[in-house]
Amino acid sequence: MAVRASWPAARSFSIKPALAFRKAAAPRGPVESRDARHRPAIVSAGVADPVLDTLLLPFADGLLPWPRVGGALLRGARAGAALQRQAWPGLVCATDLKPDADALQRAGLPLAAGDDGRRHPLVLLLPPRQREQARALFARALEELAPGGTLVACMPNREGAASGQADLARLAGPLQVLSKHHCRVFWTQPLAGAADPTLAAQWRALDAPRPIADARVPGGRFRSRPGVFAWDRVDPASALLAEHLPADLAGHVADLGAGWGYLAGQVLARCPRVSALDLYEADARALSLARDNLVAWGAGVPLAFHWHDVAAGLPRCYDAIVSNPPFHAGGRESRPDLGRAFIAAAAAALQPGGRLWLVANRQLPYEAALAAGFAEVRTVVQRDGFKVIEARVPAGRTGDDRGRHR
Repeated sequence: MAVRASWPAARSFSIKPALAFRKAAAPRGPVESRDARHRPAIVSAGVADPVLDTLLLPFADGLLPWPRVGGALLRGARAGAALQRQAWPGLVCATDLKPDADALQRAGLPLAAGDDGRRHPLVLLLPPRQREQARALFARALEELAPGGTLVACMPNREGAASGQADLARLAGPLQVLSKHHCRVFWTQPLAGAADPTLAAQWRALDAPRPIADARVPGGRFRSRPGVFAWDRVDPASALLAEHLPADLAGHVADLGAGWGYLAGQVLARCPRVSALDLYEADARALSLARDNLVAWGAGVPLAFHWHDVAAGLPRCYDAIVSNPPFHAGGRESRPDLGRAFIAAAAAALQPGGRLWLVANRQLPYEAALAAGFAEVRTVVQRDGFKVIEARVPAGRTGDDRGRHR
């Protein structure tokens, strides 16, 4: 249902007055403020990220103070120049995505250790595009605020910034807003809690797993939640690959980019000679669903669940691998390099004679990557805009031939 624009009017700032405010407020001469320990110290720079830059703009422009005590929590965190070129005292980062977690650790930025129940004077949030997930995160972030705390969120304009601003205003009351880099940062007044606790509770519950209403998942056996890939359905590419899985797939098998577990479940149902199955998934929320779905199913073979960036390579070898690799990374742009990285990781991790069963959009250019890593490649079927490919590594290659990533 569409949200009507009935929230309180937001206050907007232009860039130039904010910059003028910062210049006027700067002390003259070599005067050292007693609060200098709370000012950013220059460190190594990282990759430019317009969304992160805009998220932190209210602090750079003097519109918001950084907390002197209690630190801050950044949800949806990712490493970027805005975080790495300055030290933000007491900042703790949280992310569900393993590539982002790895990059944050490499940058020396501390990661939150699960849900520790702490409340923070400042919570920073990079909401996702998926609206139900974003609403649940707004409600969660308000729960994580200390009394009198401030919630700051930023979204790209083309990924739902206006809707996100409207939703947070419904929960928290009047907002202040600043725009730059085709993004919008918006923040609350100091809060003692949600302005609408009933709505906050409803939106917090949107993150709860729920049965998937898809005939290909009989009896509501599998559960999912907003924000994971194909969260409320079986995506047609995975269904096409499942339809063509060979019954003779055997041994220790891996599913790369396992999502909430549909394809792994089909491997277990259709391939009785599989002796063990490892699931690799970069999204911790999806991996948790896959674990619950498959363990509840009672597969009868050993299962392992890895929160892992497949593009970085695999830690062991397999007799066979199945995959519906991602081709987007948080935005709208196509990222065929992700699929190529999955193909390279699979080729390096397969035992001699091992097979990769892959599904992809028909137009994605994976042929060169497949030819580079495999001795035999064949297209099994093309249908509905997708292609299923079987690729086999040489039966006689040695460990040195694999060149496996570590």
